[in-house]
Amino acid sequence: MTSNLEQKWNQRYAEADAAAATPCAVLQQFAHLLPPNGAALDLACGLGGNASLLAGRGLVTRAWDLSPVAIERLREHAEEHGLPIRAEVRDLETLPPAPDAFDVIAVSYFLERSLAPALAAALRPGGLLFYQTWTREAVDDRGPGNPDFRLAPNELLDLFPDLRLLAYREEGLFGNPAEGLRNEAWLVAARPSA
Repeated sequence: MTSNLEQKWNQRYAEADAAAATPCAVLQQFAHLLPPNGAALDLACGLGGNASLLAGRGLVTRAWDLSPVAIERLREHAEEHGLPIRAEVRDLETLPPAPDAFDVIAVSYFLERSLAPALAAALRPGGLLFYQTWTREAVDDRGPGNPDFRLAPNELLDLFPDLRLLAYREEGLFGNPAEGLRNEAWLVAARPSA
């Protein structure tokens, strides 16, 4: 039986322009930190913008999402472009990634706080986490209306205390709200090497 949440995302991805699926900004801006090879995961991948970038950089990439529509469209895109992406329908809350499984994990616009420890543990030593999502301090109405799906100030830092911080950006409501990064927090962090 299809859940209401799955139905919502299936409808959204059925209507979306698959060609417009782009990698999140934090992954694009810090792509120079990616390893030359290894295993990557695009978590809650949607139409797979992050997965496409990761696979295009030579990483063996898995992409997981709750929506069968999104996964099917991503599979078609990967096949059409010859990208090594293994896309799977997966309920992330009941089946989080296994420990020490990935060299890179990318998460954009998805927030399930209870998964944070599993995500940190799923990184191999030296593995990188790229995370971008909505904050409660917002200058407009972009993003979810429910504050449970938005981060409190500096909360993204608190969710991954054992990772080494490489880059962080969250500008909140400071300064000129018409400029800079607004409504979002970005994090790039690494699991310390053994």
